[in-house]
Amino acid sequence: MRAPNPTVLVVGATGRFAGLVVPELVCRNASVRALVRDHSANVEKARKLGASEVATGDLRNRQSLESAVEGVDGVFHIGPAFAPDEAAMGIAMVEAASRAGVRKFVFSSVIQPTNTSLENHASKVPVEAALYSTNMEYTILHPANFMQNIGAAWPSVVEHGIFSEPFPKTPKVARVDYRDVAELAAIALTEARLSYATLELCAGMHSREDIVSMMSEELGRPISAGEPTFGEWAANARLPYSDRQMHLLAKVHDHYAQFGLGGNSLTLHAALGREPRSLRSFIRELALQTACVA
Repeated sequence: MRAPNPTVLVVGATGRFAGLVVPELVCRNASVRALVRDHSANVEKARKLGASEVATGDLRNRQSLESAVEGVDGVFHIGPAFAPDEAAMGIAMVEAASRAGVRKFVFSSVIQPTNTSLENHASKVPVEAALYSTNMEYTILHPANFMQNIGAAWPSVVEHGIFSEPFPKTPKVARVDYRDVAELAAIALTEARLSYATLELCAGMHSREDIVSMMSEELGRPISAGEPTFGEWAANARLPYSDRQMHLLAKVHDHYAQFGLGGNSLTLHAALGREPRSLRSFIRELALQTACVA
């Protein structure tokens, strides 16, 4: 059963990933209140995505969170990547929502959060634990590596004919299209069927050799699999991360080098009620966009 026109607070609503949740909520007749840190820079972007309200707040400022959650029916939360106090910020959001009487809470966590060797995974566990000690209808999403990360590298792939990641080309890594994650988040916030579910979200496992084979077929020309060092890769990626954040990201890629990243598509397929978006279809979209621009 759908909730009639709920109001949902979306944390990071103008970001690359939470921004995909906003239109999914709007198409399910939810009103979106976007939580942004910089009102002047993000209000127009939030409204273009479909938000009807914009709240200014900071996950490190509990008073601002209390104002942001006032009167909302649900909260979508995704933490800032590799932030040193990511767990504390997530707990603060959970506690503010619980005190305000929010009914539903969806947390975009990560696949294998109990892998304590990876700090960015383990930091999700205290937030999940905080949700279990509330009366809110929670839904916890465990997405695999986002296909959108391949999309970010696509211009370089087209220009140089190489798809590079800083680990060997043979380990298989579980991936998911975050649009499917966003769809499930919106379902969970507007319907009852995903309440109290914890869902591993993966659309398949592929090596970089598999990926460049798909890219070659879709582009109609050879694409090779690069194996740069982390330092070489980071210099080209130019990520807006601190030295500490880059160190944590390097540990993720070291883990992929040794073990890959496992994941199973059964839960995602069942929750969506359809086949999830495949990596092949994601690459095909990128190739079609390239052809249209050319």
